[in-house]
Amino acid sequence: MEKRRPVLRVLTGCTAVGKSNWALRWAEAHRAEIISCDSLLFYRGMDIGTAKPSAAERARVPHHLLDICGINETMDVARYVALAKTALGEIAERGNDALVVGGSGFYLKSFFAPVADDVEISPAIRREVAALSLAAALERLRALNPQGLATLDTANPRRVTRALERCMASGNTLAELAENFARQQSPFFDWRVELTRIERAPAELERRIADRVAMMLSDGLVAEVQALLASGLRENPSASRAIGYREVIDVLDGRLPETELAAEIVRNTRALVKKQRTWFRTQLPAHRAVDATRLREADELFPE
Repeated sequence: MEKRRPVLRVLTGCTAVGKSNWALRWAEAHRAEIISCDSLLFYRGMDIGTAKPSAAERARVPHHLLDICGINETMDVARYVALAKTALGEIAERGNDALVVGGSGFYLKSFFAPVADDVEISPAIRREVAALSLAAALERLRALNPQGLATLDTANPRRVTRALERCMASGNTLAELAENFARQQSPFFDWRVELTRIERAPAELERRIADRVAMMLSDGLVAEVQALLASGLRENPSASRAIGYREVIDVLDGRLPETELAAEIVRNTRALVKKQRTWFRTQLPAHRAVDATRLREADELFPE
C-alpha cells in the first residue's frame, strides 16, 4: 500500500488581502505553526514596511523564517527550501500542523514545482564572469550555445550573467539545462499540498492598501528606512527596491517630495497587486479561491 503523504497547507493572496489575520485564526484553531513565504520578512529590521507579524501575534502562534537574514545578506530559493524543510521537520516532531503563508511568487512556487537546479557555481567562475562586459558575456554565451539562446533576455545583464555561469559550471547548453530541470521533482513532492488563495473585490482591496500605507507612515516607516540605510540597505537590491522602502529612499535622496510619498506607495502597491493577480492566475496549480468578505470561520479556508 502506498504511504499516505502528510498534508501541507498553503495560504496565499495579494498584498493587503488579509492573509495574516486568517492564518493566525486557522493556526490557533488547529495547533499549527506558521512558515513565512514572504521574501521581505526574512530581513531583520524590515518590520513596518512589510507588515511583519508583531511580537503579540508571534506569541499567539509560532512563526518560522522571520528575521533570518541581516539586511546586508542575500537570500535565494535554494536556501529557502532547505530552511522550510527543516522547519517542517521540527514542526512535525512536535506533532503540530504547518501552515505556509505568503505571496512571494518564486518562493511560493517551490511548494508545487522545481524552482532551482543543483548546478553549483564556483567562486572562480563568478569572478571570471563578473569581469566581463555584457557584450563579452553574450559572445561567450553564444559560443557555448551554437543552437541559440532561445528566450533568454539578452538585454538583462543579470540573466545573461547567470546563464553564462551555469553553462560554464555544468558544461551543458541552456537547452540541456532546461531539459534536465524539467525532469526534476518539486522539492516538496513528498507532501500533499493544499492551496487556498484569499481574494477581495478590487475597490475594497484598494481601500485596504490606502489604510495600510497610512498606518505604516504613522508607525514610523521613514525612521525605519533611515536606520536600515545606516546598516547597508542600499547594498541589497531586493530589499532597497521593495515597495515602501524605495519610495522613502527617493524622498530622503530628494527625488520625491515628501507630500507625494503616501500616494506613490499606494500607486506602486496597486501595480504590484495587478502583477500578483496575473501571476496567481497563470502560475499557480488548481486551488481554492475564497472571498475574504464571506469568510466566517477559519475552517472554511481548508475544509476537510
